[in-house]
Amino acid sequence: MTGDEKHSPAAHSTRDVLWVLYDRVLNVRPGTVDAPDRDRFLLSKGHGPMAYYAVLAAKGFFPVELLHSFGDYDSPLGHHPDRLLVPGAEIGSGSLGHGLPLAVGTALGLRAQGLDGPAVWVLIGDAEFDEGSNHEAVAFAGAVGLERLHAVVIDNSSATHGWSGGIASRFAREGWATATVDGRDHEQLHRAFTAPHPGRPYAVVARTEPKYG
Repeated sequence: MTGDEKHSPAAHSTRDVLWVLYDRVLNVRPGTVDAPDRDRFLLSKGHGPMAYYAVLAAKGFFPVELLHSFGDYDSPLGHHPDRLLVPGAEIGSGSLGHGLPLAVGTALGLRAQGLDGPAVWVLIGDAEFDEGSNHEAVAFAGAVGLERLHAVVIDNSSATHGWSGGIASRFAREGWATATVDGRDHEQLHRAFTAPHPGRPYAVVARTEPKYG
């Protein structure tokens, strides 16, 4: 991280989830970023994208050497990712509460086109649940049974509000399948990411060390 260290916890909290997704789960590669049948990954937690950039570079979406330019005036790797500048990025993000609604729309669009194969994954932070747009998206996705929609919530205890039974209970009440795992344990993450959830959207809560611990 350079020049925006206040957001380093946002980057550090996502690195294991991102690696397992891109290494073992997502059906998308540098050569298929425009393929209609690719999986879609949306980074809603875009205010700390350095781990995201590192994983994309490691997987060949752009040269690793470009990482050293992070945050520079003329670098494509900004403090918030720009989908027009970062190869492999599906959305521009960083403002809280946008990614999950966009993922719902993406999943609906794929369904409308008859594309039942691609999975839609969105990575959000627990603090994004301070935004009402996310609660509307959770309720809608559960009601219409968006089976190809997957949300990963990074829980680093930074949310203002809490829910009885934990974050997963918020999704479960709206008909989502859920799992809560250690966000640093790659095997737990992989098992959760690949678990079946027929007919329902799926939320995986990945717990990491507290942001202010």
